[in-house]
Amino acid sequence: MSGSKHLLPPEWLTRLERLSLNTRIRVAGTLQGKRRSRRLGSSLEFADYRLYAPGDDVRRFDWGVYSRTGKAFVRQFMDEQELMVSIYVDCSASMAGIQGTEAGTGGGPSTSQGGAAADKWLLARQLAASIGYLALSSYDRLQLACYSKSMDSRLPVLRGKGAAHRLFSHLQQAPLGGDGSLAAALSVPGALPRLPGMTWIFSDCWLEGGEEELSRSLSLLAGAGQEVVLVQVLSREELEPRFAGDLRLVDVETGGGKEVAVTSRLLEAYREELDRYQGMLARVCAERGMSYVLIPEDMPLQEAVFGILAGAGLVKS
Repeated sequence: MSGSKHLLPPEWLTRLERLSLNTRIRVAGTLQGKRRSRRLGSSLEFADYRLYAPGDDVRRFDWGVYSRTGKAFVRQFMDEQELMVSIYVDCSASMAGIQGTEAGTGGGPSTSQGGAAADKWLLARQLAASIGYLALSSYDRLQLACYSKSMDSRLPVLRGKGAAHRLFSHLQQAPLGGDGSLAAALSVPGALPRLPGMTWIFSDCWLEGGEEELSRSLSLLAGAGQEVVLVQVLSREELEPRFAGDLRLVDVETGGGKEVAVTSRLLEAYREELDRYQGMLARVCAERGMSYVLIPEDMPLQEAVFGILAGAGLVKS
């Protein structure tokens, strides 16, 4: 994939193929994947070559390599397993980011979430596409859904790199808008993964129900045998707001508004509340043995994957 109309450039896919998802779950599926166990086995999936040594099984001797190189190699195979990977992408209206300031009806500026800044929505989909491609490259089973208060769009289970175009196309065309509720979306019949596996959630994590909603959501996933990774994607304006003066703040999801006099003291209180809220997200995840990471929308995709996700031990080379 290339060009501005696509989520991921071709050279990025090549780099992704050097990585794999790092999970504690080991699932023996009905189809063999390329998720290696710690031991060599007798599956039909090729793992690697090594030099022949006396006593090796001659049935694994590779005569083709010998004829080309003159060196004696034997084929090795892995005892392999497949992983069920589920991805949920928040497509509620707040994922559009913060629009900025406009002239308000009372003569002062107004601010709303949504519209002009789409970087948060773009990065969330790029991250989802990257993780999905990692799964497909490892022949793991992948399913994806975009949600607001319900599952707005879903992909059936995919497998193999040949299905990557369906993943990318679905994310490219995913709808954006409406109220968001992770707990409500996961409560929809059939929304939870049917098999134990690894679940990734990409969202700004602005949960109306706060800790209660997050706890309920993670409990639903834990009951489905999921190892969960919660990735919070926030705009720079949400992390470090620079508004000042008399503003009207409008929630793009509910349409509700509030007149606010933005002062340095108010901004400081906001930052303190944001720290507390993010601490709550991390704590609730940690209490359940799940992972939480924050990725700003202006972070380069390479740094997000090879820095944040790899640094947290969620992907490995």
